[in-house]
Amino acid sequence: MMLVSSLSSMGQSAFDLYQYSQRDMRGTARYMSMAGAFGALGGDLSAINLNPGGIGIYRSSDVGLTLDFNIGSTTTESPTSSVATDRFKFYCNSAGYVGAMRLDSEIIPNINWGLTYNRAASYNRHYRGTIGNINNSFSNYMAGVSSSNGCSVDDLSYDSYYSGFNPYLDGNASWMEILAYNSYLVNMVDGNFQGLFGRGTNGEATFETFESGGVDDFTFNVGGNIANMLYWGMSLGISSMSRDVDTYYGENLKNAQVTVLYTDPSDGLDYEEMRTGNADYNVHNYLRTTGTGVNFNLGLIFKPVNELRLGFAFHTPTYYSLKDEYFTELQYNYEAAGMQNNGVSYVNDGYYGEFNYNMRTPWRFVASAATVLGGKGILSFDYEYVGYQTMEMSDDYGNSYIGVNNDVDDYYQASHIFKVGAEYRLTNNFSIRAGYSYQTSASTDMVRDDMMNVSTTMTPASYETENNIQHITFGVGYKYKRFYTDFAFVHRDRESEFHAFSPVIYSSGDRDLSPKARINNYDNQIVWTLGIRF
Repeated sequence: MMLVSSLSSMGQSAFDLYQYSQRDMRGTARYMSMAGAFGALGGDLSAINLNPGGIGIYRSSDVGLTLDFNIGSTTTESPTSSVATDRFKFYCNSAGYVGAMRLDSEIIPNINWGLTYNRAASYNRHYRGTIGNINNSFSNYMAGVSSSNGCSVDDLSYDSYYSGFNPYLDGNASWMEILAYNSYLVNMVDGNFQGLFGRGTNGEATFETFESGGVDDFTFNVGGNIANMLYWGMSLGISSMSRDVDTYYGENLKNAQVTVLYTDPSDGLDYEEMRTGNADYNVHNYLRTTGTGVNFNLGLIFKPVNELRLGFAFHTPTYYSLKDEYFTELQYNYEAAGMQNNGVSYVNDGYYGEFNYNMRTPWRFVASAATVLGGKGILSFDYEYVGYQTMEMSDDYGNSYIGVNNDVDDYYQASHIFKVGAEYRLTNNFSIRAGYSYQTSASTDMVRDDMMNVSTTMTPASYETENNIQHITFGVGYKYKRFYTDFAFVHRDRESEFHAFSPVIYSSGDRDLSPKARINNYDNQIVWTLGIRF
């Protein structure tokens, strides 16, 4: 029997928790032009969110605003096609104020405080593609799931609905199982559930995803300076998250095992019949997630000599309270021997579902080192550890969702981020900057290589596994008296792999793989910061 993970009718999967835990490299132009390698430097409106100890560096007040023009491209590649989509977005990356209060003391020269806003993550993406010559079907996967879960026709059929039983609300089957059966993707044949894909079936799959929204961080920072050697800081953050996802997945199959309808002229009644013919169907899923979270960060910068700075920061998880609103419909059209069967089915009788839950993002640790070269140059290094395997989901009462949290342990591992940044002052007014960052994949080898069954919310059943992420950055800066302005160019390269649904691993070790495609995301950002120190 297939070893298929159990499904849920509602709620998020480990893959969704990962998406909500992602953080982009965003901030001021100076910060971004050095690839965010600012953990030991401080004195920047975005750097104090990376290492709160950076607020202690300030000797004067600072107010600034950063704008970001993003030009993105996503290319989806499969063995049979390559499709590119472009996008253009304009953001306010960050804004903030730091107030410096000087004290008449050699031991504690100053105490500083600040309020900052940062666009922590952007979910804006659009990708689509076609996968030809598929050797498995989502309908067959759902048939296997229904069989493994011990479903009966009565659990899934609307025939029992009119007796007062609603399969979506009163039964134990997942919503996608019910939808698949009532859309004839799954049929009962000789006591077993059967999908559309049989011997001699061939066809192609198409998919498309629209994502929008993001995470906005609002932080209150306080910190100070001890003997011009140790700089400390702490921050309390409020995160506001909103994400909308529209996903489409469909298959066009030839020589499929379809159910068609016909009218018997002898009695004028409609009947169903299994035939070999063509199947064309499309599943549309919509999910909107909104909520707020809170976090707390601590940081230190130690300067043993003027030429060297060492930074350390610890970020607690963000504790979110979230709400999901979701909807799924399935359009189908089957044809065989001049007979047809077509229509549209909806989960939950077409009503939106709602689900409230809590989420904990991973904790982070940052270690940094920077050196000043000849009074004109800066070379900075950052290492960041992100414990994605510590993500967690619970209900409103704090009870853990054990299945999802176990999936997190299986699907994700710690990610390591390495950053290097450099700045050189050409004159007292002009500076040039460059940087590079590299982030290792958080997906485990087992899930990336299709070596295990995975569990999703099933509406949709598709998921992505991430590969490494890298940034290449450049920038220039100009300052005149209290005024400063900076520009940055940032190129981000992010690769992932689309999986239409979970692979099926048999007890014999054999595997049925789902249709897959590689997704290459390229982002080019032009960032401008304008600020005044006083």
